[in-house]
Amino acid sequence: MIETIKEVINKITNPQILFPILAVSYLFVFPMNNFFEKINRKLGIYKLWTRNGGILMMSGLFAFFCFGISDPNFRKIVSKPDNVPIVGLLFLVVFFLWLSMKQAYDNDARIAAGKPPQEAEDAKEKILVWPDLVYIEFICLILCSVLLLVWAMALQAPIEEPANPSVSPNPSKAPWYFLGLQEMLVYFDPWLAGVVFPTVIMIGLMAIPYIDNNKKGSGYYTFNDRRMAVSIFMFLWIVLWIFLISVGTFLRGPNWNFFGPFEYWDLHKLEALTNVNLSELIYMIWMKKQLPSNILLREMWGFLAVFVYFGVMPLLLAKTVLKNVFKNLGPLRYSVFVILLLFTASLPIKMLLRWVFNIKYIIAIPEFFFNI
Repeated sequence: MIETIKEVINKITNPQILFPILAVSYLFVFPMNNFFEKINRKLGIYKLWTRNGGILMMSGLFAFFCFGISDPNFRKIVSKPDNVPIVGLLFLVVFFLWLSMKQAYDNDARIAAGKPPQEAEDAKEKILVWPDLVYIEFICLILCSVLLLVWAMALQAPIEEPANPSVSPNPSKAPWYFLGLQEMLVYFDPWLAGVVFPTVIMIGLMAIPYIDNNKKGSGYYTFNDRRMAVSIFMFLWIVLWIFLISVGTFLRGPNWNFFGPFEYWDLHKLEALTNVNLSELIYMIWMKKQLPSNILLREMWGFLAVFVYFGVMPLLLAKTVLKNVFKNLGPLRYSVFVILLLFTASLPIKMLLRWVFNIKYIIAIPEFFFNI
């Protein structure tokens, strides 16, 4: 029975299955429109945030780790000194996600009842820097110092032997804060995953204060007043970034293959890869023809797809689902917003294209090292 449960968990945690489940669940947990909000209310999902859902989620996560720690493969992964902080990260993410959303839903209920947000009530109470703030900071300093000392004594530093160019670790992993970028390298060329996307992320973070002109939610937690902003942030943070870090930490093994949390990391495991480019899919598989020798003719379908995605899609969105966003932001800010949004959406789209249709590149021009 236990082994059957482990096999089921190994199957479900395969990113090709787990990611679609997370993406669909996200639509109901963080509803962006009234349709998903109604389903959220009918299923009682909102109670995760308004009642003791935090205890339920933390208990479920703790029970999963307690169940898995008896498995030697799982125990070896989670107890590795490099991975211990990521285990703590998962618990902290769940707790603070629940805490922030609970405060947001509580404030929404207060505002609906005609009351001010809780933060406005708390602001009336005068707190002195000395001794109140300094006392709290001093206690936090002591607790953090004790935690670091115990951590340093309990876990050996993950320092390996001097670098040897003839021997590479398998798997060779970046530090945890770069694992998301390393996972992106599976789906995009290095110039995109290592240069363009990090640059777009930094520009996007800097542009947020200039794009977002909604004054609601400033200084207090809310979900109803900032539904789109919170939903987009949660998708970027939870479904993409935390997911990619977790996959790179716990589910990527030798030869960068997927392994379940209870699966032995077999060095000889080889997965048959049948990845094809979009041009090969259209000409060789669908049309049963050879690839044209002319680069532009060969990749015209990829260029057309990119043009429609970045050139036509913003206009369609402005006329349909993002009509109110376009009206509030204006042409310039909307253009920056939607381009950043499409860049973000390109990652899950490319992941699904790879998993479902085995598409490696939309545009493949290796002659000039230009692949998308």
